Amino acid sequence: MATILYNNQPALRPARAFNKVLNDLLRDTLPTATEPSQSFVPLADILESEYGFELHLALPGVAKEDVKIDFQDGNLVISGERKAPVAEENGPKFRRMEMAYGEFTRSFRLPETVEVTAIEAQLTDGVLRVKLPFDSKKVTKHHIEIQ
Repeated sequence: MATILYNNQPALRPARAFNKVLNDLLRDTLPTATEPSQSFVPLADILESEYGFELHLALPGVAKEDVKIDFQDGNLVISGERKAPVAEENGPKFRRMEMAYGEFTRSFRLPETVEVTAIEAQLTDGVLRVKLPFDSKKVTKHHIEIQ
């Protein structure tokens, strides 16, 4: 007589086999690109502290000279380009390209509480950090005591 093992605790059942099948199925149906893209949208995080906002933009492989930051009509516009690697004629050919290359533009509407003339930007380790300090002269909220 054969012994049959049954796991009556579904939370403890191994899901690896199903996940592997699903991943293999999805991976094989994704279209592959062999040419660099013409544009992309970098990911952004926005943090807020008592001193102001800080914007982090993921720009791996982008040189500082290829990024432009402008403020116009209440919008902070960050644009630039990540240059694609050039395949040599007699060298290896691209079989799959998953990284995005090309030009990018991100626009962020800034509140009036940001002091535009004090904005600072720094690009290190592929992350653009833009500090947007609050304008201490502008008051957006004030509690008035009744006497």
